[in-house]
Amino acid sequence: MFRTFAIRSRKVSAGVIAAAALGGSLLAVPAQAAPPTRPYGTVVAGSGIVERAFPSTDSSVRGILKFHGQAALRCKVRAQDVGGNPVWYLLRDRATWVAAKYIENTGEVPVCKAVNHKALDDAPETRAAVG
Repeated sequence: MFRTFAIRSRKVSAGVIAAAALGGSLLAVPAQAAPPTRPYGTVVAGSGIVERAFPSTDSSVRGILKFHGQAALRCKVRAQDVGGNPVWYLLRDRATWVAAKYIENTGEVPVCKAVNHKALDDAPETRAAVG
């Protein structure tokens, strides 16, 4: 059996003291972030990927997704060729585009019916998660 120690007039087992000394690492499992609803993509470019206002490298930069970052994908279009891949993804939670060349997608990404952001926001087939 475990030895017990008197701490503040209570008996505590040696196992509990050891677990407390380890910062509770034996008792708690670190929480991991859940991936977005399908379809989603994971950035595979080591330096990250640039989010653009439109599906073109000439378009203004709106943000950056880091390496191994995940993003929910709304739909895809064929546009400017990037490294042999002409597909661009529209992100689901914001009106920005990323080149598919640097995204590994999970789930089937539907084709955008129109490139106009307002039309996409109103189209239920591009808002719904495909899974």
